[in-house]
Amino acid sequence: MKLLYTLNERPPYGLTFLLALQHMLASIGGIVAVPLIVGSSIGLPSGEVVSLINAALLVSGVVTIAQCIGIGPVGIRLPVVMGSSFGFLGVAISIGKDGGVGSIMGAALIGSFFVILASFYMDKVRKLFPTVVSGVVVTLIGLTILPVAMNWVGDAPAVSQEFATLPKLFLAAVSLGIVVMVSVYCRGAVAASAIVIGLTGGYLVALSLGMVDLEQIAATPWIGGPEPLKYGLTFSAGAIVSMSLVYIVVIAEATGDFMALANNCQTRIDGKDLKRGLLGDGLGSTLAALLTAMPLASFSQNVGIVGITGVASRYVVAATGGLLILGGLFPKLAAIAVTIPKPVLGGVGFVMFGMIAYAGIRMLIKAADTKRNALVICVGLASGLAVTFEPRLLQHLPHDLSNFLHSGITTGTIVTVILNQLLPKSTRKEEREALVESQAQVELELAEHDSEHVTVAATAETKETAVQEQAPSRQQLNIQQD
Repeated sequence: MKLLYTLNERPPYGLTFLLALQHMLASIGGIVAVPLIVGSSIGLPSGEVVSLINAALLVSGVVTIAQCIGIGPVGIRLPVVMGSSFGFLGVAISIGKDGGVGSIMGAALIGSFFVILASFYMDKVRKLFPTVVSGVVVTLIGLTILPVAMNWVGDAPAVSQEFATLPKLFLAAVSLGIVVMVSVYCRGAVAASAIVIGLTGGYLVALSLGMVDLEQIAATPWIGGPEPLKYGLTFSAGAIVSMSLVYIVVIAEATGDFMALANNCQTRIDGKDLKRGLLGDGLGSTLAALLTAMPLASFSQNVGIVGITGVASRYVVAATGGLLILGGLFPKLAAIAVTIPKPVLGGVGFVMFGMIAYAGIRMLIKAADTKRNALVICVGLASGLAVTFEPRLLQHLPHDLSNFLHSGITTGTIVTVILNQLLPKSTRKEEREALVESQAQVELELAEHDSEHVTVAATAETKETAVQEQAPSRQQLNIQQD
């Protein structure tokens, strides 16, 4: 797919704002949800929860800018949005109930050092991710986060009668339909803005149906900001170990996100690039802990937006970071975005997350179609999807190991890397035969495609000739009637 704006191009200011806004709208729900859920679950007053949200938005914006623009050895310089990660949700609530917010921040601070340390070995880690492994990881990112979009559409507990009611399905379908229609039938800046147009269209329909809660805007203060070390830092060995295990998951997911982004941006990244990206990730979480915000990770949905819109400019997403900072300093602005109904986000999410899976499939197509690679791909995908669809498979494992493997991305990545290292490599002959077979299949499909066009053209020409032959006879008939 041809890019509308490449990695280092700068769109006009007005268009940059519009494109940055759609990245913000796609990510702000997740950024706000994590501190909201954690704060509410451990019993914080509403005012303190608002403070956590302000800090999350501000830190997410700062680290997003650092990742996109780069500061010396920090930042991957790709259009990546950073935000509070759902991966930390369970462990943060567990730690917070025992030791409070100070314990969460202490464990997050120490765990972030582990990510920083790991970043210096990414040149070696990159060698573990050839095309066949990278393709599986990126595909799993897209497929395993699809349930997030489904839950957004449902907008209620799965066992509730309010889950995915007809109005919610209608909202999701409208948003999805607008994104598809704009992407297919529009061009240039309009097509690039398909996500924000879909969100806006869905929002307006939701307003007309009375499905938007505007009270949130009125209840939100105009000015806010983070409160550094508000709860202090408390260190617990158990909490640090649990948090560090989640950070390992974040490392795997970040590696997949960066590779997927590079693929969508039509650029190559090496171990040094991954090192800069992961260093930005780790230092971002360090800053988050000091400013009383939840740990950060890259947001996969924004990877999908790059694929849909064809806008790979890192300066657009850097502008998104600026909008997030404004949201942290002026919560009233962020509250408007938070009022977008979940079904609207869910309808758009189907496209965003599906595009990530599509990027992974494109990467897999580039791998040699050998029996050995087929086994690596099949077992890796199956392992990741198995723990996603049926988490009870892990219920008899030790608690920490179960928490570590509950992410389909982590399990699928580990299995795929191990298989790729252990299975005998395909011979040169097998790879050449697979390549020749793939080329022959492509040529056959092109020939069939061309023959269909020829048939359609011939049919149209035959009909036109028949009409021309009939025209004189009709003229003669008219003369005879006169």
